[in-house]
Amino acid sequence: MKTVTVYDPAMCCSTGICGAEVDQTLVTFAADLDWLKSQGVDVKRINLSQEPAEFAANEVVKSVLQNDGVEGLPVIILDGVRQSSGRYPARGELAEMAGVRFEAGTSEVVAQEQSTGCCGGDDKAASGCC
Repeated sequence: MKTVTVYDPAMCCSTGICGAEVDQTLVTFAADLDWLKSQGVDVKRINLSQEPAEFAANEVVKSVLQNDGVEGLPVIILDGVRQSSGRYPARGELAEMAGVRFEAGTSEVVAQEQSTGCCGGDDKAASGCC
């Protein structure tokens, strides 16, 4: 099984889909990663604010941070090899990286809903994120 590891910049929660103003890029990327998982690819996300030691322990990611700073994030690694950095790749690119079949125009459209979870609801303390 192939493994895609995403080293995300510092965000309030593991996906960045939280708070009052959610970045649509992060919503789309989260949906694309879920789709990739459904295709049999192991997907891991590592958030700089929650797991900084993981960034320091990975030589590829450490090199990106030394050369590009946090602007080099996210770093996308497939089975130990850097595939992308500094941007969130589209579903088709993720599929190509992982060797998964993808036909353009068949992707699901994900409706953006108001966040009620991590940092987005009325009871932020209960979400366990903020």
